Amino acid sequence: MRSLRGRTFIVGVVAILALTACGNSNGSSTASGDGKALEKTTISVGVLAIADVAALYIADQQGFFKAEGLTVQPKILQSTAVTLPQLMGGQLDFALANYFSVLSATENKAGSFRFVADTYEAKNDVFSIMVTKDSKIQTVKDLEGKKISVAAPNSIGTLAVGSTLKVAGLDPNKGVQFVPMPFPNAPAALKSGQVDAAWLTEPFLTNVQKEFGARKIADTMTGAMADFPIAGWAATESWTKKYPNTTAAFQRAILKGQQAAAADRKAVEKVLPSYTHITPDVAAVINLGAYPTSLNAQRIQRVADLMVEYGYLKAKMDVKPLLVPLPQ
Repeated sequence: MRSLRGRTFIVGVVAILALTACGNSNGSSTASGDGKALEKTTISVGVLAIADVAALYIADQQGFFKAEGLTVQPKILQSTAVTLPQLMGGQLDFALANYFSVLSATENKAGSFRFVADTYEAKNDVFSIMVTKDSKIQTVKDLEGKKISVAAPNSIGTLAVGSTLKVAGLDPNKGVQFVPMPFPNAPAALKSGQVDAAWLTEPFLTNVQKEFGARKIADTMTGAMADFPIAGWAATESWTKKYPNTTAAFQRAILKGQQAAAADRKAVEKVLPSYTHITPDVAAVINLGAYPTSLNAQRIQRVADLMVEYGYLKAKMDVKPLLVPLPQ
């Protein structure tokens, strides 16, 4: 087992959660698609400006939320480190949340969260380590001693990059310096030399190649990370218990969005420019991961097990209690 550096992410989340207070109710008697009265009809959903959340925008555009009696208000944020405290504080009802961060927060008792739907699964070349075209870095081994940006400390980014470094014979604890940086800020930092390499996902991967000829050093989602579960749609445990009918309505609508995203790439391409600000021509060529259409505990258990192996979790964790079964 390896133990990677620090728990800065969790400390930060715990500190923020301690300062937030619960709120936000907006009760309602509007009926959902299955005829049950919704406890709440307008919901705030935290998202990132990345391809992972395309299903939400598809579900909105195609009327799946409206059919359930829901009005969705997306709120674009920078990372799960921001969304989890806002979920706990009541500023958000649901949010995109990467599995790594929620499992870490759960073990550290930084909050009680529940996943209501799966969101995104890694595929080839959707999470890669990039360098500038004139960089002297040619292979993963050349990253030794270098600065690499990741979306957050002690996160899915450090897990993925750490796994890649380990395969190349480098020590993730000592071999590189991880620099926490939101995805939107990383391309400029890479171009200016603030970091030597950047761990990026789409649409930023394609943009840095198109805008200043950045080169890929490694696809981090291979080997142990192949087809890796990345994130799900989350809420707090208390929220799902207080608003069970609204939770089920959200699940039905987002599942239809996931199914549409999984079946039709064009549907994804259509919505990407509306919230990522990339152009349609870039949306047409970016690499996409998979949009799962079930909530499978066995798949998500992979995340917890690998986190134990790399020292991000102290003990084995059963993920089943964190999942809200999809409505039949």
